[in-house]
Amino acid sequence: MKIAIVIVMTLTLAVLSGCQTSPRGGSMMTDEGFRITVSTFESSVKQGEIQTVAVSLLRDSLFKQDVKLHVTAKGISIEPANFTIKASDKPDVQLQIAAPKDAALGDYPVVVKGTPETGKPTSVGFTVKVVAP
Repeated sequence: MKIAIVIVMTLTLAVLSGCQTSPRGGSMMTDEGFRITVSTFESSVKQGEIQTVAVSLLRDSLFKQDVKLHVTAKGISIEPANFTIKASDKPDVQLQIAAPKDAALGDYPVVVKGTPETGKPTSVGFTVKVVAP
């Protein structure tokens, strides 16, 4: 009788605590339901020139929020630096990265931070290399 009770209690505890499913139906996204990707196929910019980089928001199928994106970089300029991707919008934005003619040669870190209406923000970083013309 004691063995039967122990088995039933063990199975009950296993069912209640051990059978967790992954968040949002098996999605591989962050806990926030989205992630940011940056196409860095051309991550160098010549002094005095402009390059375009695509930023995409990959949403979990259940994630239906607007996301505010904020881009930070020092020594180079990025437009737009602040924008919102609405839940109904296409999830892609083109960033214009410009290096001044007198920019020092080298690597410049860029961070794209996404903040949803509710939940935690997430970010992605990439490096832009300023090269001589």
